[in-house]
Amino acid sequence: MKLNVPENRKIAPFYIFYIVTSAQIGMGVLGFQRIIAKDAGVDGWISVIVGGIIVQILMFMIYQILNKVNGDWYDIHAYIFGEKLSKVFSLLLLIYACFKTITVIRGYVEIVQVWMFPEFSSFWFGLAGLLLVVYVIYGGFRTIVGLNVFSMIILFLIMPLYLYTVPYASPSFLMPVFDHSLGEIFNGVKGMSYSYMGYEIMLFVYPFLKEPAKSRKWAHLGLLFTTCFYLYLALLTFMFYPEEVLDSLIWASLNMWKIIEMPFVERFDYIGIATWFIVLLPNVCLYLWVAGQMVKRSFAIRLRTSVPIIAGLCLIVLPLLENRTQVHHFINFTGQIGMYLNAIYIPFIFICVFIAWKVKNREKKSN
Repeated sequence: MKLNVPENRKIAPFYIFYIVTSAQIGMGVLGFQRIIAKDAGVDGWISVIVGGIIVQILMFMIYQILNKVNGDWYDIHAYIFGEKLSKVFSLLLLIYACFKTITVIRGYVEIVQVWMFPEFSSFWFGLAGLLLVVYVIYGGFRTIVGLNVFSMIILFLIMPLYLYTVPYASPSFLMPVFDHSLGEIFNGVKGMSYSYMGYEIMLFVYPFLKEPAKSRKWAHLGLLFTTCFYLYLALLTFMFYPEEVLDSLIWASLNMWKIIEMPFVERFDYIGIATWFIVLLPNVCLYLWVAGQMVKRSFAIRLRTSVPIIAGLCLIVLPLLENRTQVHHFINFTGQIGMYLNAIYIPFIFICVFIAWKVKNREKKSN
């Protein structure tokens, strides 16, 4: 059965810009430069552009899928495989959404532990953060979207601060250009997979849109903005740090804040870390909401019941990731799942929906 969303709970098409951008811009922003530089070196900025082109193509596929099915992720699988198998796929997606939630919260806690408070508790912060997230989700989908818009306003205010590095930047660090093979460039693209994750949220919010067909341009503009933002950070980072230094910088974007000097604050990086929580919050809200939606669609359990339970399960996992190595492996594992989901599974579903649509149309004509 397709999801019937009342008109007063739907959002205007242009809000997709904020949803896509805030879903993509999260923990990955803070340290993607080192990851792409491992394989592509200072040509990593090319990997950013190639990755941006790929996600545009995948978004095109997503809209083709949604326009034919006219539903969400659950409806897509029911359209192809039937209701029973759709519930299985929804369960797998529920696990992925939980993993994404855990990586964002635990990754942020690790940054606070390293930069500010070594004894900072992942459990108690997770408890407070998840209670806030549950409260936001209880406000409804429109409340989550409002938080997305607010977080993007904060991001727009933060972006110009990276220009403090320009007087110390050296364009010669980018030379020689195209000094790496296509294989190395594409390995850099793979390294961007966790950072670019989030645009697949379209597969879940589509039924909540007024005139969803008009949202396509806003989704593509959101992806373009995200690509430009990552390119902006990559170029500034590669011009500010020599390539041999990048390998030792886990959070290059945070390190760049160290040079910011203001009359009223001595350590801006502390303020930046605290402010970044506002940017990350919609990320967690969206994925926990997705997890709740999948439970609701599959087992007819209300969000108000399922979301606190899912949040509790995530909270149990947080303290189990005790050190940097475990957190790093968990984020990498989640990134690999996201890469397969986006780069392989979405094209696979695109082909399946196209075939199913052709078959169903042929059957209608024959009848």
